[in-house]
Amino acid sequence: MSSSNVLLAFYGDDFTGSTDALEILERNGVRTALFIEPPTPKDLARFPHIRAFGIAGMTRAMAPAQMEATLRPAFAALKTSGARHIHYKVCSTFDSSPAIGSIGKAIDIGAEVFDPKFTSLIVAAPVLGRYCAFGNLFARMGIGSNGHIHRLDRHPSMSKHPTTPSDESDLRLHLGKQTGKLCGLIDILQIEKPRKETSALLQTIVEENDIVLFDGLYEHQMRRIGALIDPYGSPAAPHFSVGSSGVEMALTGFWKTQGFVQNRTQWPDPGESTPLLVISGSCSPVTAQQIEYALARGFTEITLDTPAIAAGTHDAAFSNETNKAMHLLATGKSVIIHTSKGTQDERFIQSNNVLKSKGLSSTEIQALTSSLYGEALGSIARYVISASPTKRIVIAGGDTSGVVARAMGIKAVEMIASLSPGAPLCRAFAPGTAADGLEVVFKGGQVGGEDYFEVVQRGSRTDR
Repeated sequence: MSSSNVLLAFYGDDFTGSTDALEILERNGVRTALFIEPPTPKDLARFPHIRAFGIAGMTRAMAPAQMEATLRPAFAALKTSGARHIHYKVCSTFDSSPAIGSIGKAIDIGAEVFDPKFTSLIVAAPVLGRYCAFGNLFARMGIGSNGHIHRLDRHPSMSKHPTTPSDESDLRLHLGKQTGKLCGLIDILQIEKPRKETSALLQTIVEENDIVLFDGLYEHQMRRIGALIDPYGSPAAPHFSVGSSGVEMALTGFWKTQGFVQNRTQWPDPGESTPLLVISGSCSPVTAQQIEYALARGFTEITLDTPAIAAGTHDAAFSNETNKAMHLLATGKSVIIHTSKGTQDERFIQSNNVLKSKGLSSTEIQALTSSLYGEALGSIARYVISASPTKRIVIAGGDTSGVVARAMGIKAVEMIASLSPGAPLCRAFAPGTAADGLEVVFKGGQVGGEDYFEVVQRGSRTDR
């Protein structure tokens, strides 16, 4: 799999976060392909123009033992790619706990496989409304929106996350519950010092710490971070970083100053695509607001009976939902098929109660619902796109999107254009299926303004 042209390879802990990293690389002139599974040399040969690639995983919804079984061989494959930098991509709100999606566990595995001098931890992503100051993470309510900025443990959505609620904004303390490795900090004041001084400070911190967290508030600081970590990576000994797409922002920002890459300014105009199909397994209040906004403007909804799915009593073929969606799309109606409108949705509450009655823990419920609902939504989408006029689809929900993509037969995606920060329009590579060539957006729960689904339908950008 080795190629001297590969600057960076990443493993995303969910699909929507992986397309976020894909977008940052593409916007900065680094052609990238995103795969569902670790690519073989034959897979990579289909994309000879790329200088980076990613793997869209599902480890955010896994327990540590399952993460171990998944990440160790995936990291070993990435190590042979010839990439100078390896990135374990996590959500910009650092969704994780010791029991599920443990970022500390991923760091432990990565440290063993790559044996880096230290692991960089970069979570700040100013363009996405994510800021780190003195080790504490702050997040805007929504991505690509004008929402207020909150400290993570007071964030209206993340502090109430159904599986990994944020009760600590200091990332060193949060991570300390997941790994025994020591974490140092280059703080917001130190990052502004001359590079030579900050580089010397970094070397000192590395002597006593396994991980180094970098603060960041402004875009120019991301370039400074890239300048600090880039010298530690080489094809023979790649540098291992963990964090949001701030890792890509940092490295590409620095690479541009060195002439390695340059901004991509020309994008195809995707234009309008009607009718639009939206498949949502998200329980985020941001997505709930987007659904309500779209419904008020002519979209039609199909509500998935998740309590029946949880109980095992639902029609396994989902024929009612499939037939209804195909009929509506055939008449030109844009359709949203969803599992809930937030955690206060009665279906969300009832389905969780059904699974709790079976003696399942919250961690087991999270993993099972991601699988159950993802497979249900994927099954519906697979049949609908094969027999309807829709050419563009939105798949919302970080934990379910990977399951949906696999159920649809998608093997890889490449970016077409940027519509809203964090969720680019992509083209699916799915040989032998109706999804091959489909235009698809993978939207995380926190991504987009209230008119997001209309933005995707129009094919218009919101970042200008």
